[in-house]
Amino acid sequence: MDKVFEEEQAHLSQVYAQLLALRNSITAKLTEGERSAARDLVEMSEEIRPDFAGDDETMETLAAIETLNSVIDVYNQTHDMNVEKLRRLLVLLRQPYFAKVRLEMRPGRPARDVYIGSVGMTDDRSRPLIVDWRSPVASTYYSQDLGPTSFEVDGRRRDVNLLLRRQFDITGSRLNMYFDTTVAIQDSLLLQAITKHHSEKLQAITATIQREQNEVIRHEDVPVLLVNGIAGSGKTSVLLQRVAYLFYQERDRLDPRQVYLFTPNDVFGHYIDTVLPSLGESNPQTFTWRSFVASLGMGDRDSGRDCDPATLRRLEAELPKVRLEPQDLRELRVGDTVVLKASQVQSAVEKFDRFPLGPRFLALVKDELHERLRRRVGQMAHDEDLQEAMLGMDMDEQVEVFGETIAPSTEEETAELTRRYAERLVEPAHDDIESLAWLRFDRIGMRALETTDTLSAAQLLYLRVLVTGTGDRNARYVMIDEVQDYTVAQLMILPRYFSRAHFMLLGDENQAIRQGTATFSQIREVFAPTHGQVDQCELMTSYRSSPEITALFCSLMPPDERVRTSSVQRAGTEPDIRSFDATDVDAYVGYLRQVAEAAKGGEGLCAIVCDSRDRVRWLARQMGDLARPMGKNDILPLSGVVLIDLDLAKGLEFDHVVIPDAQESVYPQTPLARRRLYTAVSRAMHEVTIVSQGPLTPLLAR
Repeated sequence: MDKVFEEEQAHLSQVYAQLLALRNSITAKLTEGERSAARDLVEMSEEIRPDFAGDDETMETLAAIETLNSVIDVYNQTHDMNVEKLRRLLVLLRQPYFAKVRLEMRPGRPARDVYIGSVGMTDDRSRPLIVDWRSPVASTYYSQDLGPTSFEVDGRRRDVNLLLRRQFDITGSRLNMYFDTTVAIQDSLLLQAITKHHSEKLQAITATIQREQNEVIRHEDVPVLLVNGIAGSGKTSVLLQRVAYLFYQERDRLDPRQVYLFTPNDVFGHYIDTVLPSLGESNPQTFTWRSFVASLGMGDRDSGRDCDPATLRRLEAELPKVRLEPQDLRELRVGDTVVLKASQVQSAVEKFDRFPLGPRFLALVKDELHERLRRRVGQMAHDEDLQEAMLGMDMDEQVEVFGETIAPSTEEETAELTRRYAERLVEPAHDDIESLAWLRFDRIGMRALETTDTLSAAQLLYLRVLVTGTGDRNARYVMIDEVQDYTVAQLMILPRYFSRAHFMLLGDENQAIRQGTATFSQIREVFAPTHGQVDQCELMTSYRSSPEITALFCSLMPPDERVRTSSVQRAGTEPDIRSFDATDVDAYVGYLRQVAEAAKGGEGLCAIVCDSRDRVRWLARQMGDLARPMGKNDILPLSGVVLIDLDLAKGLEFDHVVIPDAQESVYPQTPLARRRLYTAVSRAMHEVTIVSQGPLTPLLAR
């Protein structure tokens, strides 16, 4: 029997028992805490005797209520802390840790074993039981070389000697195997992980993070980090691990609502949505470009994907010359009631027309409109019809509006109550003033661009940011996956809208599958003026595909990039490439059905990746029940055969990829077709089948 295995299993059993004890202890605390809180709060609330008869009595009552609120806050904080610790324990009970390092902290002193897990945990005496993978000391595991190394704590460097780097395959309290390893691409755990079949959800790579990935994840916090990685290099996983790392680094300062993640489509969004929860973290706000535009109230417009960036630059150049005209303004209404006429809005605008259209001008006009609205409320207080409506309210309505029932006995009391009633009625108009509902942005933009066409969502959003000088000022981080699929116009908007956020941009220039998207040099040019220096990292090792598949899609890359790529997978199956006569549809479809039948009976997920949605629909009719067409809101199955277009397949991976339309007419000898074919082939992990209906694309000529 392996003595090391026995020792590690014994340690695991001990740690697991401690985790179970901690879980039971916290569960008991939560249960008892809820009972105690309910009992104490009932007793304290019964002791409060509301008395507002005089100033002293009122102060005593308010002080008693404040004391009760403070006690509630303390109970809530204790409860939340225990719930958070329980959440981390439940993560660890699935796999307590995945690695261990043995460190000599000082020469001549006994070495210290550090066990590393998805989250950290201390024992009942607050001693480290498991160290979080994001902690400084855990970085020694990811440096991967035995011998002298270092890590930083609070800006201070700690020099240590790494004596042992051990990986574990653990399920619950059972140790399956362990590996002692030093060299990244020979990591047994890595090779075991990447040879597994496709899963319906992206898995966290915490245990198998490689050195070049670790450098990106732990990169210093810079305004813009641009990552260029080949297909299968783990860009999306690195992005999510980076988000988790930032949450750890700013545990008490960063809220998930301050982090935005842009994904290429909803299928991809579903694919990645369990990674961060598996690491004990909450998901950030996740958007596609379309859903982001819709969230800002522009979902009924053209999204602006094809917007010419020159029009945005023209808006910026022309805006200082623009002066508001009557047709640029709207009246302010609440329901069917006009509370400020368009002429009154125009009068407020003209009062400050010596200032250019921009944030200062808007602030002055908004203050003026609020003041005019308050004066309007004063006039409404003496409106007889409104007074009658106020007096006609039933008791429930009175309590809702005034906090009590009313019985005015004089004209002055009636007018004052009507004024308060009117304030309540016109409250939405104050919100409309702040949201600039009184401005017709479309008319302003159309005049600046000298066009009669309605502005696209991109143009309108850019104009609003220029005019107001604001977007989302609370956002701290914006992560954009597949950044090579964004246009210059789209990217021009984001650094202005999220002006205070730091950006992480990940992509692969060879996967730019649409015409007119931004190159990496253009991306740097867009972000440099607003955010300064753009740091760039590269990921050139493929962990997804077999060497045979990697060689095939790398053959579609520029030669200078091709020589710097590599795959760490074990040798697999050679690609199956064949063509059929364009007129022999039966033979062509028959072979595709044969491939699908074999894949359906095997393990893993097979994807027939078509160049277009129309091709998906045509093949769906030919394949029948053999293949399931994927829609933009669907969730990938664990196994079987799916039909999917290239746009939806972006960022995903499959055990077996079938490219059914590899003919020259679909993939001609052009840079765009080369990138599209590279993207389709690189979705495959273990097998790729390439079929053409007619002459094979010259891109695959050997």
